[in-house]
Amino acid sequence: MSSPDTDIGEGLEAAFGSLARTLQAEPDVDATLMAIVKAAVDHVTGAEEAGISLVERGRILTVAPTSEVVGTIDEVQYRTGQGPCVEAISAHQVFRTGDLTAECRWPAFSPEAAATGMRSMLAFRLFVNGGTLGSLNLYSRAIDAFSDRTERDGRVFASHAAIALRGAQTEANLHTALGNRDVIGMAKGILMERHGLDPVQAFRMLVDTSQATNLKLHHIATWLVEEHSRTKPRGGAR
Repeated sequence: MSSPDTDIGEGLEAAFGSLARTLQAEPDVDATLMAIVKAAVDHVTGAEEAGISLVERGRILTVAPTSEVVGTIDEVQYRTGQGPCVEAISAHQVFRTGDLTAECRWPAFSPEAAATGMRSMLAFRLFVNGGTLGSLNLYSRAIDAFSDRTERDGRVFASHAAIALRGAQTEANLHTALGNRDVIGMAKGILMERHGLDPVQAFRMLVDTSQATNLKLHHIATWLVEEHSRTKPRGGAR
């Protein structure tokens, strides 16, 4: 007969495998985020709800919440600057609370969070190679829902989740970069044809326009390609 520890370990291994397969099958950031929170609720003992606080351009925002209450609690954290999720990101530690009604570390946050009915929270920093991606946040309506063992297992889960998330972000950035390169190439071709320019001169024109309008280079290129598509004569038109 298997022990509880063995069952937990097997469950976490299944979660890690699920995350890896999701990333391989569909390298999409949104899909990966949803897979992470679903796997957390399914496999981390005590977790009833989950969400991710994502660091993006110096801001923190909630993504892939399993319910509205997750977003509500997170908004209180961002507004007050207090709570386990923001602490996990800023202090680079795991933060756990077993009863929000008795939690004194975050006086501006705890009463509002407790009013939602949640009692326990557990937040893990998501990071890869020292760079903080955000935090994985787990919630429960039960008091003391998360044990020391859950925290240890959750650390391992969070490390796998961070790797999956970074992989999806890298893949998305690569697709964006390739798309931008293609559209810039098409825009250069249009300018070369219209104005008799060589490739260097056409690219310089795009750069100058980007600087003059304070718009990104790929936005200028996209507009030019779309404008060219709208105005060029259709095949067979008289």
